Amino acid sequence: MLTVGDKLPIFDLKSVVSANQSDDFAQINNETDADKWKILFFWPKDFTFVCPTEIAAFGQLNSDFKERNAVIYGISTDSEYVHLAWRQHHPDLNILPFPMLSDIKREFSSALGILHQQEGVCLRATFIVDPQGIIRFVSVNDLSVGRNPHEVLRVLDGLQTEELCPCNWQKGDAVLSVA
Repeated sequence: MLTVGDKLPIFDLKSVVSANQSDDFAQINNETDADKWKILFFWPKDFTFVCPTEIAAFGQLNSDFKERNAVIYGISTDSEYVHLAWRQHHPDLNILPFPMLSDIKREFSSALGILHQQEGVCLRATFIVDPQGIIRFVSVNDLSVGRNPHEVLRVLDGLQTEELCPCNWQKGDAVLSVA
């Protein structure tokens, strides 16, 4: 699995950016939002139970990430058409403010090393990538346990200070100084 300090692999994926059929699909790659921090979070399967709780929670924090020059990309191995159907039929995903990317060939998730060995789906992996394309944070959960988007936002805040941030540090708190 790729980790902190590694370069994000090249990717070019179809995505669903809206539940409206007139403007529903877009292509997203490494150059999209090149000057921004990227929050990439992967989930196992569409039309499941834990996944929409995480996706909706990231959606609720989208403006907070945006204020920090960060974009959110949600990704699974389902097709863009499955993503679209899920967005259209799940009330918490209908107005999702970020794209859902399709890694149907499993090339991107394989390059990151986050495919579940038995199931062949993405683990609940989260990556924070800086504007230079360097992975600065990685977290991976078991398939059955959802992640905490507030913690991802807290870590992004800490990374953006470029300072030493103690345990449980929150934006606005004092950072550590080396004496």
